Amino acid sequence: MNRKRLVTLTAALAVTILPAIAASTGGEPTSKPESAVGEQWIAAWNSHRPDQMLALFTDDIVYEDVAFGVVNHGKAEVRKFAAEEFEGVPDLELKLLRAYVQGGHGTIEWSFSGTDKGLFKTGKKFSVRGVTVMDLHDGKISRNLDFYDAATIMRQVGLLPAQ
Repeated sequence: MNRKRLVTLTAALAVTILPAIAASTGGEPTSKPESAVGEQWIAAWNSHRPDQMLALFTDDIVYEDVAFGVVNHGKAEVRKFAAEEFEGVPDLELKLLRAYVQGGHGTIEWSFSGTDKGLFKTGKKFSVRGVTVMDLHDGKISRNLDFYDAATIMRQVGLLPAQ
């Protein structure tokens, strides 16, 4: 499947999936210690240090960037993925909108912004909302799926026409 078709498909899925996922969170963060994982996840990405991120994950983490169809297995692959993200978007910043964790499953709703230096190499700024769906095991993330609309980024950096 070519990249343009993949991005179009991803964008269409995001329009239908993201509202359902966001609605399923059921409200505000819980007061359980597990719910702090959302804040820790955001802080780890904002640290721009892969090792800080890896501390949140189990050794057998499965980390999927659904928008681009990238699946990382284990900490070594996640380290490489994070390093590539930090290089591609050197001013990467995430903001926590809401986190909800209950019974070893949860969501983190966030906004992601930065300057495209390496993804499409446009040098333009972008901002996109997204959600992470996760599973936890013994207080660490064992499965992480990031959902966001890649077409939104592509429109903002000038690769797709504005809506």
